Amino acid sequence: MKPPPLPLEEAQARLLALAAPLPVVHADIESALGHFLAAPLQARRTQPSADLSAMDGYAVAPGDMGGPWQVIGESAAGHPFHGELGKGQAVRISTGAVMPAGAAAVILQEDIARDGDRISLSGEAPSPPGKHIRRCGMDFALGGEVLAAGTRLGPAQAALAIAAGHTHLPIRRGPRVAIIDSGDELAEDFDACAPHQIPASNGAMLRALAATLPCEARRLGPVADELDALTRAFADAADADLIVTSGGASVGEHDLVRPALEAWGAELDFWRVAIKPGKPILVATRPLPGNGGGAGGNGRGRGKQLILGLPGNPVSSYVTAYLFMLPLLRAMLGAAEPLPRRVRTRLAAPLRPGSSRREFLRARWDGLTIAPQQLQDSGALTSLAGSNALIDRPAGAPACEAGEDVLAYLLENGGFA
Repeated sequence: MKPPPLPLEEAQARLLALAAPLPVVHADIESALGHFLAAPLQARRTQPSADLSAMDGYAVAPGDMGGPWQVIGESAAGHPFHGELGKGQAVRISTGAVMPAGAAAVILQEDIARDGDRISLSGEAPSPPGKHIRRCGMDFALGGEVLAAGTRLGPAQAALAIAAGHTHLPIRRGPRVAIIDSGDELAEDFDACAPHQIPASNGAMLRALAATLPCEARRLGPVADELDALTRAFADAADADLIVTSGGASVGEHDLVRPALEAWGAELDFWRVAIKPGKPILVATRPLPGNGGGAGGNGRGRGKQLILGLPGNPVSSYVTAYLFMLPLLRAMLGAAEPLPRRVRTRLAAPLRPGSSRREFLRARWDGLTIAPQQLQDSGALTSLAGSNALIDRPAGAPACEAGEDVLAYLLENGGFA
């Protein structure tokens, strides 16, 4: 008797437990974009490294807020004033310029009346006096942690790393991914697509999804529904850290991914997840001879190659790739939080009662409300292409009216910030 399908969270946890992070490499910051930090990043300098003015105006001495003042010089960004302020003196100062020695306040230029080198207060003095000063170390201090391990490196994180004094960052090597779509009904050449065939689109779709992360993804196939053909395809992918198959993972007479994996030496970890679409998903591992599983060798961790078998229906393949393939790749890259995040939003239209399985409904989210697509067939690519979210519908959920709250996954950026 076959075991019941696993709940989603249990299946995701079992999959991620197999995902040892790949070896650490050091890359220049631009090459590291899109990766995840492999170690915490400490500041090599203090930012700001001195007290700076946050506004254009005039720097004055402590206890000297009433004026008038004599302007004795200027401090501009990159060109500090080298003297020291005394009572009754002021220095013209620009945003980002170093505060002169002896200065304790910046009075905004619009609150000052100037006559030659004499200025007087025409508006309000800053309260407190240091209101317009960026203090030394306000952003970060030498030796402090500026980015945690597992942080994804985007433009803002790159700017912070550079400001903190770094030119190269520790990241994980990008996973090598082999994508195999299988099925006699698949035609690689659209012009030669017979009436009983369909164009092979899943491989390109899955490769595009993998490309949202720093991976080296290649396609193999389409592969015929033949045991020998599938076994040869697996052998051709022997250097991949992760093999992703599409199609052939169910229990039909022509679903040969499982027996082909067994013939190739792979061991099934689990099969079938209680979700719709995407129930016939499988996860397997294959021992790698001569790999001890550490940082050496090919660095796959635990001496195992991972195989993720996805359903062949295009929407099922996409949804399971979103819920399993992308989190697995993030985990291999060292992400602190590899799973996609859900948002709570309001329905723009009613929802029918849920089915016996947890469902992921294609939907359109406008930032305020979410509307489910009318067509939810697992082979319908038009509704997938028109969606930017998946409504997470619990098993056996009652009907919902417009305006009720639901949880949803956002598909843009892989659902991962």
